[in-house]
Order: sequence, then C-alpha cells, then structure tokens
Amino acid sequence: MAKILIVDDEQAIRRTIRDILEFESYEVVEAGDGLDALAKIKKDKYDVVIMDIQMPKMDGLETLERIQILTPDTPVIMISGHGTIETAVKAVKDGAFDYIAKPPDLNRLLITIRNAMDKSTLITETKVLKRKVNKSKTQEIIGESPGISKIKETIERVAPTEARVLVTGGNGTGKELVARWIHEYSERNENSIVEVNCAAIPAELIESELFGHEKGAFTSAVKQRIGKFEQANGGTLFLDEIGDMSLSAQAKVLRALQENKITRVGGDKEIKVNVRVIAATNKDLRSEIARGNFREDLYHRLAVIIIHVPDLNDRRDDIPLLVEHFISNICDDYGMSPKPIAKKAMIALQNINWTGNIRELRNVVERLIILSGKEIVEEDVFSYVMPSSASANRFKEFFDRFKDMEELQTFIESEYKKYKQ
Repeated sequence: MAKILIVDDEQAIRRTIRDILEFESYEVVEAGDGLDALAKIKKDKYDVVIMDIQMPKMDGLETLERIQILTPDTPVIMISGHGTIETAVKAVKDGAFDYIAKPPDLNRLLITIRNAMDKSTLITETKVLKRKVNKSKTQEIIGESPGISKIKETIERVAPTEARVLVTGGNGTGKELVARWIHEYSERNENSIVEVNCAAIPAELIESELFGHEKGAFTSAVKQRIGKFEQANGGTLFLDEIGDMSLSAQAKVLRALQENKITRVGGDKEIKVNVRVIAATNKDLRSEIARGNFREDLYHRLAVIIIHVPDLNDRRDDIPLLVEHFISNICDDYGMSPKPIAKKAMIALQNINWTGNIRELRNVVERLIILSGKEIVEEDVFSYVMPSSASANRFKEFFDRFKDMEELQTFIESEYKKYKQ
C-alpha cells in the first residue's frame, strides 16, 4: 500500500484530502507544518508528499529544499490557495513534481498522485538496474594476504556508516577500487559515486569542477554548470589524489564538509548537499601539512578512518591470484581461451620489483598473453618483463641451477630478503 504524507497547517484541508486518499486505498499520514514533516520523513519513507506552500515556522519551498536533501527521489506535489503562475513556475523549478491550486480538483489530484508514483517507481527500478550494472563492473578486490584481508574487513565495518575515509597508498595499488567497494557496501549505493582526479585538473579550474559555476562567472563560462558536489548529492564523492589540490580549493572543500553547503563560482546562493566524501592520496599528508601544502583542519575532517593499501612488493603471496585473474579477464576481452602459465614463470613474476604495483602487473600480464606461445613460460618472463638483459641472465641462471620447485622458491626468497636488507 502506497504511503502519502499530507503537509498543511489547516486541519480541515488535511482531513478532506485524507478522506479522499483513504477511500482510494492509500495509507495517509498528516503533518501540521514543515518541521513536523521533516521529522516524519527522517523516520519513515513516503511514496508521495502533498504540501501547502504557505505554512508557519517553515514555508513549503524551504521544506521542499530540505526534503530533496533527505530523500531526493520522493515526488512532492505543492498546493496553494493563493497561487499565481509565478508561484507555480517557481515551485516546479525548485524541484516540485507538480503544482495544484486550492481547492484542489480531486480528479486532477488523483491523476497527479498516480503519475508521481509512476515516476518514482521508474526512478527506483532504474537505480536498482544501474546498481546491478555498476556492481558487476566493479572489480573484485583480489588477494588473501594479511594486508588485503584487513582492508576487506575494514570496508565491511566502515561502509554502512557515514564516516569519511582517507585511502592512502602508492600509485597503482588500487585505492580507487577500495573507494568503490566502500560505496557499494554503503547505504548510498542506490545513488552514484562521482570521481574527481584532483591531480589531473588545473588549479584554476578545480573549484569550478567541484562546485560548478554560474553563467558569466569567467570568460569561458557560457552557461551554468553543475559541479561534482551537486552531482554526487545523495551519493559518494571520491576525491582522488587530494594531496594535489590547491589551498584555495581545500578551504572551500573544508567549508562544504563542515556546513554541507556549497556556492557555485560566480554565484551567491548557498546550495545544500548531502554527500559522503572518500579521499585518496599517494602523498604523506602529514609531511605536506608541515610544508604548508595541505590544511591540517581538512586532514582531520577527511581522515576519520584511514585505510592503507600496501604496495604489491609487500603482498607477493597475492601475485598468483592476481595473475590468474588478469589472464582470465584479458583473454575474455580478446575472445580467447585463458592461457596457462608455468610454475617457474609465476615464481619469476613473484620476485620482480613491482614499482608500478597492480597497474604494472596487469600490463605485464597483457604483454605476456600477446607475445607468448600457447603457454606463458619463464623464458617469456626473461624476454619480455625483465628490465635488462643482465637481470634476465641472472634470473635464468637461478632457474637453471635448481630442478626442485620448492628449493628454487626458497633460494629466490632468501635472495630477495638480502636485497631488501
């Protein structure tokens, strides 16, 4: 049974609309003003809200704005006994589903409610489908090493909360993947995760990218633009490489986090936003703070939970799982059967210095699939992966000296420990 909230300071109006809707088998709840309505919306979910524009304490348009922050997909039908065309246009422009003058035409009211519910159902179904598609596209976090197991456990605990998360780690370690899974396991997963690469956007454009701009705000601002904060309303905003953000933009991000409000570049209207921020960086932000490059107050706002993604060199036991995963995916993309890989080739891959982390490993696996024969063998690793012929010859000597796989693995591990020391 669909549930409808009627918001009006006149009890007689509420009672009349309620009687009609209950006759049509709707479940109806009443609220006498905007504050009462917001309290009820925080506690329960409604399929449609019918609300008067003129009310004491908080008028309908202000209440509408707050409803859109709390539950952006709930259709709101505005009614008024003192309506004009300008009022109707403003109500719809501010996000109302429709506007009906008092006393409401009952047939039109019922038709409008059905249309609003049809739209709401379509939005919900679209989001469910989009969620399934996005989840299927989100890669699995591959690995069973202690570091990766701890990350998975932390995601399960932190994701359902609203806590902000700072993901740290080197380039190519998979920080973005961690952010995506936090979003997928969160209560916001029906809405979007919006990504911003702070390192890829020029300093003079980052504020426009994040907060949007009004037409004419600067020379090339030929039309209004909605920023990433507004795009992520109700969902998650992922600020990648936040250590590269300008101090000016940092100050505005801090204000947005403190007040849940933003102002577009060139504008003066404050826009309320409901966004969970996940940030990532490959820098030591504590050192950046000491150098004056990063705001300490913003750091403390972002780093409620810190998740560190280890380098691939620190989780070598996961390399076989990652290699098999990449072989399966890449061969599938190429329309070919997964290519087998010899044990010695896998051991060789486990003992390479992976400065580019997971990203480098994936590229190497793709290279081996393309250039190797029917099976990826150690000779392919020596030929196509080793950084120099000297390194390749040294590894080849190791492999030729040992016939037993366990003995070979033990020797290589001991050599690597010496190298690390």
